[in-house]
Amino acid sequence: MVDFHFEKIAAACAEFGAELDREKTERLTIYGNLLLSWNEKINLTAITEPEEVLYKHFYDCILFLKHIKPERGESLIDVGTGAGFPGTVLKIMRPDIKVTLLDSLNKRLVFLNEVIEKTGLEDICTVHMRAEDAGKSPVHREKYGIACARAVAAMPVLMEYCLPLVKKGGMFVAMKGASANEETAAAQNAARLLGAEKPTIICETLTGNERRAFVTAKKISQTPTKYPRKPSEISKRPL
Repeated sequence: MVDFHFEKIAAACAEFGAELDREKTERLTIYGNLLLSWNEKINLTAITEPEEVLYKHFYDCILFLKHIKPERGESLIDVGTGAGFPGTVLKIMRPDIKVTLLDSLNKRLVFLNEVIEKTGLEDICTVHMRAEDAGKSPVHREKYGIACARAVAAMPVLMEYCLPLVKKGGMFVAMKGASANEETAAAQNAARLLGAEKPTIICETLTGNERRAFVTAKKISQTPTKYPRKPSEISKRPL
């Protein structure tokens, strides 16, 4: 079993209240080892060196909690979750929140279901569905306090996928890289049309001076029922 040396990030995490106790470290270790094992069979991540997994996946996702503080029992949906980032890491770090992992590719969810089983996590589920379909479904539309996504799509497109899932008073959070300022500037109209405040950007620096930006927007009114549109319209005519 790979040792990801969580002691290297424990002090930095503790500074913003994200304590890496024994149970969390054990669950993250199980998760990381399953990720590397499954990645030999299906493409889950291009990052496979344990140190890079530690910083560019685990620490990156834990940083979310430095700036976004979910209420106890908050419902969070991770849109286009892929290998489970950030939703699964957030659930491990905050066992009190309720997490939904949404993805259109079922084999990723098969992997995540094994992670959930092997780590013993509760109040977390996987949903095999496209984001635009979830946004129209009464089961998911405007049901979540937080909708988040990491490296899924350009910001105006991502907002149309995510904001219909957020209830009034909730929050949209996108994890972005160096293009965050440009993308956010291009998404002002999308935020307005979809019922959100003007998005704000919070910047962090990972190892190797890699930039991470958290783009957040509070939902202040219901999303008009015509959104999300069909995927072809979303991609051809971003808001």
